[in-house]
Amino acid sequence: MMNTSTEFVKLRTTLTSRPAMKSVRFHGRGDVRVDEVEEPVCGKGQVKMRPAYAGICGTDLHEYTGGPVLIPARPHHITGSTYPVSMGHEFAGIVEETGEGVVNVFPGQRAVVRPTIFDGTCTACKQGYNHCCENIGFIGLSGYGGGMSKRIVAPAGHFYPIPDSISLEAAALIEPLAVAWHAVNISPFKTGDSVLVVGGGPIGLGVVQKTRELTDGIGADVIFDAAGVEEAIVGAIPACRTQGTIVNIAVWEKSPTLPVNQLMYNEVRYMGAALFDESSFVDTIRAMSYGQLKSEAMITSRISLDKVVDKGFKALLEHRDQHCKILVDVQS
Repeated sequence: MMNTSTEFVKLRTTLTSRPAMKSVRFHGRGDVRVDEVEEPVCGKGQVKMRPAYAGICGTDLHEYTGGPVLIPARPHHITGSTYPVSMGHEFAGIVEETGEGVVNVFPGQRAVVRPTIFDGTCTACKQGYNHCCENIGFIGLSGYGGGMSKRIVAPAGHFYPIPDSISLEAAALIEPLAVAWHAVNISPFKTGDSVLVVGGGPIGLGVVQKTRELTDGIGADVIFDAAGVEEAIVGAIPACRTQGTIVNIAVWEKSPTLPVNQLMYNEVRYMGAALFDESSFVDTIRAMSYGQLKSEAMITSRISLDKVVDKGFKALLEHRDQHCKILVDVQS
């Protein structure tokens, strides 16, 4: 005689289970794993993407060595997520499915993801500065999945189509270049000034590209700190001219001790450049499509998803002088 309750459980499991996929997830400080998780389902107003390439960012390294920093230890105010979370906030890929009401992208289209998550209701957002949201979050750090996964589903507003002139590898660098673009746009430098960039990663190099474009190769008398290391900023302050400006772009793992008197006596302005606004993101896509920004030279290694810890995170930490940007080939 058939055990109907057992058969019903088996049938229900078959009907409700979803395909498994690989995803790089943060489980705690020094603990990043390639997990098998359920493939996400695309709903109303959402987009399902098949990521192609994802960059490993300095922020990812901060989380790996000292986190959780931006990764939520308690449920995030917007996403409700807490770690373990899927990683990867610099990525591009192919749109696989769109939910009801989505009109900005379509299946089969190549797209890049703007990862910033904002509530739209806080004081900063109401003033038009959603990149400074009081409850800021990021795809790949705060929820909605991450680009180092075989599939990702997120609200449609995060996806921007890219032209065929931009390779998917180059598109994975649009996010860090947009950070640099925004920092240069809001800095006070003017043509004829000189510039010093502290930190030679993709964001720092992006600042040099944008500065040279605006100043015909001369630069600006502004220090852009893309390092986020106390030793670097302390060493950079004496190099800033009187009434010059230091622009912090970095996300710091630990709060630095600054020689404030040096800032005061020389009337050095210290300001922050937080992420990027939408116009900077769109302008970066446009500049790359026109060939004004060529990011492929920053790519120093391409690795598979399974090698992300040893050949990615550890390689960047142990061999900083050999790498600028390591891309994860998500589909390999």
